[in-house]
Amino acid sequence: MTLVTSYSIKQWAEGDRPREKLAQHGSAVLTDTELLAIIIGSGTRSLSAVELSRLILEQNNNSITTLSRKSVNDLIKFKGIGEAKAISIVAALELGRRCGAEPEQERLQVRSSNDVVKAFGSLLSNLNVEEFWILLLDRSNKEISRKRISVGGISGTVVDTKVIFKHALDFLASSIILVHNHPSGNNKPSQADKQLTNQLKEAGKIMDIPILDHVIIAGKNYFSFADEGII
Repeated sequence: MTLVTSYSIKQWAEGDRPREKLAQHGSAVLTDTELLAIIIGSGTRSLSAVELSRLILEQNNNSITTLSRKSVNDLIKFKGIGEAKAISIVAALELGRRCGAEPEQERLQVRSSNDVVKAFGSLLSNLNVEEFWILLLDRSNKEISRKRISVGGISGTVVDTKVIFKHALDFLASSIILVHNHPSGNNKPSQADKQLTNQLKEAGKIMDIPILDHVIIAGKNYFSFADEGII
């Protein structure tokens, strides 16, 4: 009779596999062992990648900091860790160290439409075609991300509501500011601009992600729906 003492990760329930778990739920829910297992990729005949990772961490006081001090030569002493895997581990931990040491960049905080214009003016004011962007904000009205949603022609561009709110949900945004340009130099909103703004405003109410403003940049001039009290 053969006694099976270890299983391949591929035999586990899909929700328990580190890669699938990360894809479905995000990296924050994974343990140090599971994250290390993703870097390692595969285990040995007798140990899965997760079990091998657990062993490595146990022999490093279950401390990522302690592990990060190990060299490639230290890591290849573990059965199942060759030079390539050891290099991957060292590189990943070095990236983490650099991330922690990197000073946080000052994020744009939107206090008025003028802040939006300063952020997007040089990008959009001299284009020959329309581009539609969104600015995603946190609860303090600080920038989380900015995304170009579409590029069109001289007189318009197509905007998909679902795409906008997917980005907002992906980044856990608390609010959105809409930004687009008018290559004609006319900063007045068209009827289509007004309809789109109202459509997105209503969708934002349902999603609990309010649209704070829609700024139209036209050369050196701009128009703010919030400043005009029509949003």
